[in-house]
Amino acid sequence: MQLSIIILNYNVRYFLEQCVLSVQYALEQIDGEIIVVDNNSQDDSCAMMKQRFPNVKLIENKGNFGFPKGNNIGVAHAKGEYICILNPDTVVAEDAFTKVLAFAKKLSDLGILGVKLIDGTGNFLPESKRGIPTPWVAFTKITGLYKIFTKSRVFGKYYAQHVSENETGKVDILVGAFMVMKRDLYNEIGGFDENCFMYSDDIDLSYMALKKGKSNYYFHETSVIHYKGESTVKDGTYMKRFQEAMNFFYKKHFKVSFFFSVFMKIGILFFSFVKMFQGTPKQKINPENYILVSEDELLREELQNKLRNPIQLQKTSQLVLENKNSEIIFDQNHTSFKAIITAFEINKNKGFTFKILPKVSRFLIGSDSSFDRGEVINF
Repeated sequence: MQLSIIILNYNVRYFLEQCVLSVQYALEQIDGEIIVVDNNSQDDSCAMMKQRFPNVKLIENKGNFGFPKGNNIGVAHAKGEYICILNPDTVVAEDAFTKVLAFAKKLSDLGILGVKLIDGTGNFLPESKRGIPTPWVAFTKITGLYKIFTKSRVFGKYYAQHVSENETGKVDILVGAFMVMKRDLYNEIGGFDENCFMYSDDIDLSYMALKKGKSNYYFHETSVIHYKGESTVKDGTYMKRFQEAMNFFYKKHFKVSFFFSVFMKIGILFFSFVKMFQGTPKQKINPENYILVSEDELLREELQNKLRNPIQLQKTSQLVLENKNSEIIFDQNHTSFKAIITAFEINKNKGFTFKILPKVSRFLIGSDSSFDRGEVINF
């Protein structure tokens, strides 16, 4: 078997459904498998999986074991030569894994491979590629120097700015939302370190791959939607766990002096507060117009009644978005995930918001910003 997709889920039932649907299409030309590990979700995630995806392997944990252990459990059941660690709040294009595997097989020194991640508005997520967060790199992040010297190898290491978002190249650290690597390497490293509950686990795994003499790569030729933050509420518990995670990484990999410890405590506290307040949901602004990209007139009428607003129907063969301050609803029954992802990127920052109606479903799903936990509309 070529590829095993490991999806760890926790209370994001609708995002999980859309994710698994997109992965199924992306595996049609690949000898692969999907393994969903559920960390004791209290929504109906498992019931949905059994009903809609009965052929997908589902592992139901009896507790929330965290990101590292949950993924390790999934990989233990995997059979693929390659594995992909994938967040449930992602959407992949139909040719994503074909492209990724073709690139991976050319590399003799492959550690971990990541891709171009975009948020629910089509904007690039800079954490798609990062550098090792040494004290100096952390300092450039805290002080904002990386924003001033965007092309500098000295100041731009935090987000690996030596490689642009539209360029493939070697980077140090990749994000756990999408990680492809050989299963043998994952097992040789020991998988995710279960002493870390979450948040620095992807940094640690990336760093461990480098320590094995491998190279990590950022691959820009496929884009993946990542509805950031769906599995995490940024509250006091989040801040505590984030601090613990960063302390875990530094103590494991770096010699810690007194001054270093003081500096890192200040930096981690600063990061924690920033991330907590970034996660505060923004007030929802109702769009002035709705556009349904579909071939289905009956669907337009049904959504019009649900949203209580007029909806313009635009044929998928004539996809030209012009009305600003509009919410675009993509009917995936008539539009591929790849076309939807491309439309997100082409129309980013043009006054549009986006929702997707996944094939054979009764809900709209989307997110209006990187810090918005997203929205699901059932109808």
